[in-house]
Amino acid sequence: MAEALRGHPLLAASGERVAASEGLKLQAGLRPNPRAYFQTENLRGHGAPPFSFSRDADMFAYVSQLVETAGKRARRLDAASAGVRRAELERELLARQIASRVRSAYWTAAGAQKLHELLLENEKRFRQVVEYHEVRVREGAMAEVDLLRVRLEGERLELAANAAALEAERARISLFREMGRPEFPKVAFSEPLEQAVAAPPAVDPARALAGRTELKIARQQVEQVRASLGLERAAARPDLDLLAGYKRTAGFNTLLAGVQVNLPLANRNQGNIVAAERELRAAEATLAAAEAVVKAEVEAAVREFEIRRRQVLETLPALRKRAAESSRISLAAYREGGADLLRLLDAERVRIEIELLYYRTLADYQQNLVALETALGVTP
Repeated sequence: MAEALRGHPLLAASGERVAASEGLKLQAGLRPNPRAYFQTENLRGHGAPPFSFSRDADMFAYVSQLVETAGKRARRLDAASAGVRRAELERELLARQIASRVRSAYWTAAGAQKLHELLLENEKRFRQVVEYHEVRVREGAMAEVDLLRVRLEGERLELAANAAALEAERARISLFREMGRPEFPKVAFSEPLEQAVAAPPAVDPARALAGRTELKIARQQVEQVRASLGLERAAARPDLDLLAGYKRTAGFNTLLAGVQVNLPLANRNQGNIVAAERELRAAEATLAAAEAVVKAEVEAAVREFEIRRRQVLETLPALRKRAAESSRISLAAYREGGADLLRLLDAERVRIEIELLYYRTLADYQQNLVALETALGVTP
């Protein structure tokens, strides 16, 4: 997980989007630039008396400055700051999702590798059974048809081991893909499936509602839209354009000053205000829906984890023990002539299936724990 969070390309891209949002915030806080004007009027090329530029031309040189009203700059900063915070939360959510997917992919790969090793071990063990029957057939103590049945069972185990090897390879590649790695080396899984079954984390729905990054993003969306609504309302107030400068006319040097203002007769930004109000209602409804989803996810994750934990701690160990004992007794009885071959093969097949089920359930348990901690918003 540390390696994935340190070098995942998607996190790098998300970091750049945060930087872009900060650039927009910087831009939102800048004040309008002043404007400089220079113009001349009353220019002519003929007529009487002759045209004199210094006497007859009017010259203007002045500057204007837009003065924003209704706190538009502060409203822009609020909206841009909300955008930065949302980008940061989206990066946090992405990091949590990557960590969760990597943890889940780890246990999938570790479980697939364990199943492959288990099938290889059982294939090797069953090979001894095949060799035992081959000796019995050569000695004339067993029918050859029984040897064929045993060999078929051995070949079935070999095919299952090959399929498990392919699944383990796929799971290993998927793990590195979730980590954002472009190469897929061979690895050893350091945390075994058989590690101590952890106690479930404390279930606190209120904490989940407060800590889930998805809900933080939904709340931030409400704040961002609310800031945009304030900006749209401020935009309905006209700005002032102040002018001051120099004018030369008829040989006299004078000063000029003025103010320009838009008259909000038809356009008072009504459409943008209505749109922002509806966006705010939509964001609030989205937040309510997200809270309902989180509550359902927590409830489902808790129930599934409890069931899986009981299976790992209570049901499967006893079942596994009985299956191993049944296989041992069937093998001993078969060698003593007290049981037929089909009963031996059935007992061995059940033992292997229970072993596979046990380790699959262990892998599922670890993934359920990941899902529960993700639903509760627990930081991995």
